[in-house]
Formats: sequence, C-alpha cells, structure tokens
Amino acid sequence: MEIRIDSILTGKVARFGPRGEASGFIKSPCAGPVSLTPLGLAGDEQADRVHHGGVDKAMLHYAIDHRAAWIAEQGELADILGAPGAFGENIAAAGWTEKDICIGDKMRIGSALVEVSQGRQPCWKLGRRFGRPDMVARVVATIRCGWYYRVIEPGVLAAGDKISLIDRPHAPWPVTRAFAILIQKASATRAEIAELAAIPALATSWRERCHAMLK
Repeated sequence: MEIRIDSILTGKVARFGPRGEASGFIKSPCAGPVSLTPLGLAGDEQADRVHHGGVDKAMLHYAIDHRAAWIAEQGELADILGAPGAFGENIAAAGWTEKDICIGDKMRIGSALVEVSQGRQPCWKLGRRFGRPDMVARVVATIRCGWYYRVIEPGVLAAGDKISLIDRPHAPWPVTRAFAILIQKASATRAEIAELAAIPALATSWRERCHAMLK
C-alpha cells in the first residue's frame, strides 16, 4: 500500500481572514526537502498552540481525491479548492482517503516514520478561508476531514517521495469510523467507544472525548 506525495506545504503565522486573526493556516508548497521533527515540519508555524500543532498533530494530510467533489458542490470556489494547501494541509497526495487510513497506521514518509493519531476536526478557519460559514458542517457531514500524523522517527521528506504503509495494528478503525463516533456523534456502543479509547496511538484529545462519552 503506497502512494506518492504531491506537495509538502508549510506556512508562517500571519493575519488571516477579514478580521485579521493571527494564523498559520495559509500554506505554500516547499521547493525542496523539509525536515520533520516530533513537533512538525521545519518552517511550519501555528498561532494557537492549544488547538493546533503539538506531538499529536505534527503534520496534517489531506486527500487530493476530494477536490473533484468539492468543486462539483462549490464550483465558484474552484480556484481555491483546486490549489494545494486549500485546507491548510502539510501533505497533499492522491490515492488514499479517510476510509483507507486507520488510527494507529504506521507510515514511512521519506526517511521519517509516522503514525496516524486522529482525524482532523474542522474549525472556524475553514469557513473564513472559503467565505462559507457552512464549510465546517460540510466537512463534518462528508468526513472529508484529513488526518494527523504523530512522528515516531524524525526524518526528511519532499514532494515525490513515497508514503508507504508499514504496519496496521487497528484495521477495524478507519478514520471515518472514529470521526463518525466522536465528531458526528453517530450511534455507538460503550464497547466500541472503549475499544477506540484503548488504541495506544489515539490522540490524547480524542481519548478524552471517548472517556467523556463513557461517563
């Protein structure tokens, strides 16, 4: 199971949207190799370090495969939706979507080893980016959310490098299933929620959601 990176993207904190909040959401493709550490890609910044960045959200992957559906639904935004970094991602690649990737999957990306920690919970910045207040709701409804990697072994990666699945210890838990339970609030048994919470690779914030649901 293998795909190739289309773009590696990073961004600096800058004023964002009509209200000018500080954010590193806007990202641009990197021309050459980029170092990846446990806290993310070299040169990538986050203004809100409480909700963004950190070891559980070191790098965001978004599927190019979703572009056609987004453009079909919101053609007036085609120029933005068709460009790398439209969703604030660090990796843009085609071939895998949220249904193909499981919590805890270990991937070799360039020379780095990473694991999937959680799906991306969309925030208000998507609405500002596209000028569509309903964008967060659309991402939640469609689970075109992207996913985060935690870094196990730092390394270097670049556009064109392979992303290879090395290990899948939790095949019953694709990102879509975890997202549906924790973000969409889909029906789930206590046993399912406890099983999800027990996955060692699950991000701390998502494990806390599980525990809250089990109270």
